[in-house]
Amino acid sequence: MKSQEIHLASRPQGTPTADNFSLIERELAPLQDGQVLIQNLWMSVDPYMRGRMIDRASYVPPFQLNHVLEGGAIGEIIESRNDQWPVGTKVSHMQGWRSHAICDGQGLTAIPATSLPLQSFLGIMGMPGMTAWTGLFRIAELKPGDTVFVSAASGAVGSIACQLAKLQGCTVIGSVGSDEKAESLKALDIDAVINYKTAGDLTQALAQAAPQGVDVYFENVGGEHLEAALNNMNEFGRITVCGMISQYNATEPQPGPSNIGMLIVKKLKMQGFIVFDHWQHYGDFAAQMGQWISEGKIKWDETIYEGLAQAPEAFIGLFEGKNKGKMLVKL
Repeated sequence: MKSQEIHLASRPQGTPTADNFSLIERELAPLQDGQVLIQNLWMSVDPYMRGRMIDRASYVPPFQLNHVLEGGAIGEIIESRNDQWPVGTKVSHMQGWRSHAICDGQGLTAIPATSLPLQSFLGIMGMPGMTAWTGLFRIAELKPGDTVFVSAASGAVGSIACQLAKLQGCTVIGSVGSDEKAESLKALDIDAVINYKTAGDLTQALAQAAPQGVDVYFENVGGEHLEAALNNMNEFGRITVCGMISQYNATEPQPGPSNIGMLIVKKLKMQGFIVFDHWQHYGDFAAQMGQWISEGKIKWDETIYEGLAQAPEAFIGLFEGKNKGKMLVKL
C-alpha cells in the first residue's frame, strides 16, 4: 500500500510558503507483529508546529528536512497485528500529515463512543480544549467574578477560553483581527471585543473595555498585546502564557515588553505552560467539557480544508488569520 505524506522541504525564513513543503508518495512496509495500520481521516493544523520547523533545541525535537511532518490526527485502524487494537477502532494520535500511518500501538488513544463528531477530538475535546481548560483553571486559578482578557480570542484555544471564563461568571474581553471574528465572539455573549487592527492604541482600547482592570490574561499573541495587558492588570493578577503567535515568524529576536517591570509593581504572576505536561488530568477535563457540551453551554467553530495536499495552505492560513476556531484538514 502507498501513503501520501507532507514533508518539510526547507526551513521557513519568516512566514512559511508553499515552497517549504512537498507532497511525497511512498510504499508502506508490511506490518510486523504488534503493529497496526491507520488510515487517517482528520488532521490537525497547529501554530506550535512553526517552532518545530526551526533547527533548535526546545521542549519537542525539531522537524527534520525531507522527512514527514507530524501532528495530531484521527484515523481508523484498517489492518492490525496487535490484539489490543482491533480493526475498525477509531484512534487519535500524533502521526498526522500523512494519509496512512504504521505504529506499534504506543501513543494511540481510542475515541470513545459518542454522538460528538470525530474531529471534535482534535478541537474542543482535544488539545485546544484541554489547553484552554488547563490555562484557566490550573495555571491562572480562575475565580468567579474575575475580569479576563483573551488574545487571539476567535482561535481554537481562545474561543474556548472565552466561553469557559463566562461559565464561571467572569467578565470577558477578547481581542481579534477582523470585524467578522468580532461578530462571532459577540454571538457567544462575550462582554467586549477589540479588533486590534482598527482599535488604535491597544492599551487604551483595553482600558475602555475593562475600566475595572484585568485579573487574568490568557496570552496567545505576545508583543503589543502583552504590553497592553501588563498596563491594565490589577494587583495580584495572573498571566497564563499559552503562545506568542506574533513572534513565530520573526527572523530576528524580538524586543521584550518595555513595561515588564509591571510584574513587580503590580505583584503579578506570569507562567507559561505546555499542555502535554498536564495530560494526566485529561479525564477530568473531558468529563467537564462533555457535560458542558451536552448542556448546550459551549459552542465551537471549525475551518476545514479538504485533502492532504491542502495541509500547507491551511497551515500558512493560521498566520494570515484565515481560521475561525479550529483549523482542520479532512482527508
